[in-house]
Amino acid sequence: MARRLGEGLLSFPVTHFGVDGGFSETPYRAHCAWMLEHELTGLFAAGGTGEFFSLNSAEVIDVLGAAVAVSREVGSNVPVLSGCGYGTAIATDLARRAEKAGADGLLLLPPYLINSKQDGLAAHIEAVCRSTGLGVIVYNRDNAVVSDETLARLCERNPNLVGYKDGVGDIELMTRIYARMGDRLTYIGGLPTAETFAVPYLTMGVTTYSSAIFNFLPEWALAFYKAVLAGDQAYVLQQLKDFVLPYIALRDRGTGYAVSIVKAGCRLVGRDAGPVRTPLTELTPAELEDLRALIEKVAPKSLVEAI
Repeated sequence: MARRLGEGLLSFPVTHFGVDGGFSETPYRAHCAWMLEHELTGLFAAGGTGEFFSLNSAEVIDVLGAAVAVSREVGSNVPVLSGCGYGTAIATDLARRAEKAGADGLLLLPPYLINSKQDGLAAHIEAVCRSTGLGVIVYNRDNAVVSDETLARLCERNPNLVGYKDGVGDIELMTRIYARMGDRLTYIGGLPTAETFAVPYLTMGVTTYSSAIFNFLPEWALAFYKAVLAGDQAYVLQQLKDFVLPYIALRDRGTGYAVSIVKAGCRLVGRDAGPVRTPLTELTPAELEDLRALIEKVAPKSLVEAI
């Protein structure tokens, strides 16, 4: 599973909510099926883009179960992974329930709220690994930044710790981890709008990343990823200038817009995923129009006509 993830592009579907704020399973299933029509090597249900932080434990399993069901219905062999996190007790319970629900692996997000020493963080990660037979990918970000020494010790004791997703952007740390661990792990780029870091991270063994933009521009996301792998610097730079950097500037206008802007993009291309849950907020009408203009610059002609 881990090797497969590193061979292509990953996507994290948004979670669909209705006007009442509840999980809307039917459009979510349709969205996952549409994503699986494209070239993916991993589908991460209830991840960060899927608003894991706003879901209760039962909803996480509901969202995961819907994604697993769709994958089976369409005959896909793309691994479906589940978000996992919060404190150790909740995370280990989610890990066991995700395994029963048919997940192929877990993305372990940072613990809720608190900071800890490396020993405490390692104990948390190890408890999750030992609670399940699934492969676990640790998400290094915010209050859960493991050192290369800690990660190496965890890998020695937990063979199902199979991946490392970087959401920090510390080049030195990433270099130390790759130099120490080599192909023991699959490395995933996980910084917000990971396309920005795709080229430099490729040289450090990070062969894949999670593309939130894939939710509304899958053809563009795949073309960009393939250009990164092919070393087509001219194309990559042009796309960064034309779309990615203006997109980031728009995202940065509002705190918490990393998910909001993705759901706005889905809405603009006719794949409405419903509102974000509080405390997140929606883009303003003016920001929505700015996003529409950006999408029209890079979207396929048929999609532009639909917009």
